[in-house]
Parts: sequence; C-alpha cells; structure tokens
Amino acid sequence: MAVPVTPVLETAGISKSFPGVKALEAVNLRLYPGTVTALVGENGAGKSTLVKILTGVYAPDAGQILMDGAPIEIPNAEVAFLRGITATHQETVLFDDLTITENIFLGHPVLGRFGLLDWKTMNARARAILDELEVDLDPSMRLRDLAIARKHLVAIARALSVDAKIVIMDEPTAALSHKEVQELYAIVAKLKAAGKAILFISHKFEEIFRVADRYTVFRDGRLVGEGMVADATPGGLIALMVGRTVDHIFPKVDVPLGDVVFSVEGLGHPTEFADITFDLRRGEILGFYGLVGAGRSELMQALFGLTRRSAGSVALGGKPIAIRRPADAVAAGIVYVPEERQRQGVVLALPVFQNISLPSLGHITRNGFLDLAREFELARRYVTRLDLRAASLSQEVGTLSGGNQQKVVIGKWLATEPRVIILDEPTKGIDVGSKAAVHAFMGELVGQGLAVIMVSSELPEILGMSDRVIVMRDGRIAGRFDRAGLTAETLVAAATGNLPAEAA
Repeated sequence: MAVPVTPVLETAGISKSFPGVKALEAVNLRLYPGTVTALVGENGAGKSTLVKILTGVYAPDAGQILMDGAPIEIPNAEVAFLRGITATHQETVLFDDLTITENIFLGHPVLGRFGLLDWKTMNARARAILDELEVDLDPSMRLRDLAIARKHLVAIARALSVDAKIVIMDEPTAALSHKEVQELYAIVAKLKAAGKAILFISHKFEEIFRVADRYTVFRDGRLVGEGMVADATPGGLIALMVGRTVDHIFPKVDVPLGDVVFSVEGLGHPTEFADITFDLRRGEILGFYGLVGAGRSELMQALFGLTRRSAGSVALGGKPIAIRRPADAVAAGIVYVPEERQRQGVVLALPVFQNISLPSLGHITRNGFLDLAREFELARRYVTRLDLRAASLSQEVGTLSGGNQQKVVIGKWLATEPRVIILDEPTKGIDVGSKAAVHAFMGELVGQGLAVIMVSSELPEILGMSDRVIVMRDGRIAGRFDRAGLTAETLVAAATGNLPAEAA
C-alpha cells in the first residue's frame, strides 16, 4: 500500500533512562493515518517505555513528539487521551465495577443542563460505537461480567469515543481465543478504514504479517530497522531483533553434570501452563526462554508453591515431594529468586542483615530467642561471598543499588543451603558490572554442586550461561535445545512459533 507522506504522529530523538538502564536512545517512530505499524523487539527492547511516553505516563529525557508536524507536550495520561492518543493493553486498565458506558466516558463525560451527567446521550453514543464495531453488548452491563476479549473491545470503544487519531494495541491477543483474534482483526480493519493510525505491538509474527503494513524494530532501546511488511520475512525480522553477540559479561564455567536432582512431570495449571516435563542435573544451569505471556514465571511460582498446580508431579533426588506452599519448597531445598525483587524478594525498609536472615530464623535462635551475633555472622558470610557493596550490614536495603539488592535476595536464599535455586530474570535492571558479578557467582554455585534454573528474557544471557535451554510459548514447551551450536535466531523462532516443525 502507499504510505501517506505526512505522519500523524512522530517521535524525534526520544531518549529515556532509569537508574542503571538506558531504556530508549534517540529513537524515531512514525505513525501514518489508515496504516498499521508493527513495533517489534525482544523483552526489554524499549517498546513499553515508548508507549508510556506516548500516553503520558513517562516524560522523555530528550527528544520531541510531533502531531501533524507540530511539536506537542504530553504531561499526563489525560492530555494524551484528549489529544486522541489511546492504548489498549494486554491487561485491560478499565474498572470492573463500572458499566460499559461509564468506562467509555470516564474522564470525558457528556454534560447536560445545569452541568449534570447526560446519561441518555452517553448510553446512546455507547450503543452507536458498539454497533459500529459490530459488538452486541448492553452498555448498562458491568465490566466484571464480561470476558477478557469483550473488555478489550470496550477499551477500543473508549478510544473511539474521543475520535482517537492514534490507537496503540499492546499485545492485544495475548488472552484471546482463535475466534476472538479473528474478531479483533476485523476491528483493526475497520479502524484502518476510518483513517486511524495504529501501533500494533506483538511477539507473534503471524499477527504482524496478517495485520501490519509497516514495521519498526527496536533493539536495546534503539531503532535498528523499519520498512514495509510486504518486503520483510520472519527471518529478517528475527535477525534485526537479535543482532547481538555473547561477550565477556557471561563467564560460563564448564562443570561436569551430575545425576538428575530435580524432575518435573506433566505439570499443569488451570490457566497459565500445561504439560510441562523436564529434568535438572546437579551442576547444571537450565535456561528458560520465552516472550511476554509464555508462562515461565507462572511455572516457577508453582514450583515454589506460590500458586497451586492442577496436574503433574515433582521429585527431588528421585523422591516425590509435595509443594503446597513456599515453606515446603524451602524445607525440601528449593528456593526462588523472583523477577520483582523489590515487591517479592526483599523488605526494603529492613537492613541488609535482617533481610538475609529472614528465611533462616529457625537456625539462628536459642531457646526461642534470636541470637543477634549468629544473625550478623550469617549475613556477613554471604555479604562477603557475594561481594555485596553496602556501607554496613545495618544499611536499609531500599538504599542499595539494584545490583546489590539482587545480591541480598540471592544471599538470603543461599543461607538456607538449597539444592535447587530458581533465578527469575536474575540481572533485570542492573548494570553491566553487576551482571558480570551475578553471572560469575552462578558459575560458582553450579561448581559447588547446586542446580540452577535461570529464567531470562535476554538472549545473550540465555546463550552465554545455559547448559540447556527450554523455550516456552503460550504456556507450553515449544523447544528444547543443547548449548552446542545454539543460536539466538533459533530461540526467537521457537518463542514466536516460527520454528520448523522438524526442529521443535
């Protein structure tokens, strides 16, 4: 198709940094009316950061946003919405206790005489928008009574209620059935026909080639490629997404693998994953790779007892074990370092020594009283072992850098002397120096006979540190790979459903 010359929205040199992370660096994006532009990239490539800037959640550190060629400011989400920039997310951000009409007109109600809410007009307009989308819903229904797919449609109806110029769809099909996906495609076609500029973010290449006209690829916060989808191939997009090599920050230590220490057979969950089977050997780092919504973290939380599985069994050292809660896992010798360390891994207001000792209080008490000297000694041992940089053992964890917070989480679980350690995104949000330290320590752990499960969205980390890799997609295992000869392209192809059948 012929792309219009003037973009309806354009970013020019947008940059954004967070502590220890350069999320976006001088990126340019162009969105055209009546055109679907696919934004493609790995987890952490900067896609979500850009969406938050466009919708007023974040302010850019540098660069401009232009609409119809003129610079604009988007200080908050309300301004973005009123300017006609709307977004629908994988997780809908509407209100379950409100009606469809109330959700559609929240923040921009229609007022009648004396400044009162004009419910008759709003219900009529809501009905007209739903009819335009060919959605058979009663505007008076509460959102909590709708399925996920219908909630997404309400979010789109909300966008149309302000005559949106730009509609951002962030992983819109993640929770939809095949039939619902087809319905969404039809709505995308209607939005295109109405002249809307659509930014379509998806990890699923079949969707990109089905609905998108143009593509833009981000890698490590930079724009690395753009063009027409008709001229692209899945392999070409994967090469743009990956484009990195494993370097010295992945000091992989070759350790002879021992016997199977941990076995999972047919593990299932009602909504998150199914038929998960694998073995883990002593001295092994088993990598788990996948894209957003693949079910990796949900699987690890079930293995640690944070959620209940619905099927399957788990064995440690060849003996079946029942894990109903985290205490069961810790007692068996299985520990979990979560992805969200600040919410799930540490108590930010407590000092380093108390965070490290928390799971081991039973071992440092005498006659029911906490032995402070033993507590300090335990903390000192792991602070030294991990080269954790803190002013003192009494420094609050919330004042440490991200890398040192991660070391606190790892230290507190190592103090329990586990047999299996699950690391979920172990270097997320930390600088290169801290990454190298965590990777080196992982090598020490397996060298001492521990078995490690490492969940990571970073391809160099997966390729650089894993002995074997399991790729998950849509809650199932999409591929199993040995380290030898493994490429980033192969992993991305498996994660996006583009792996040849004979290789899966």
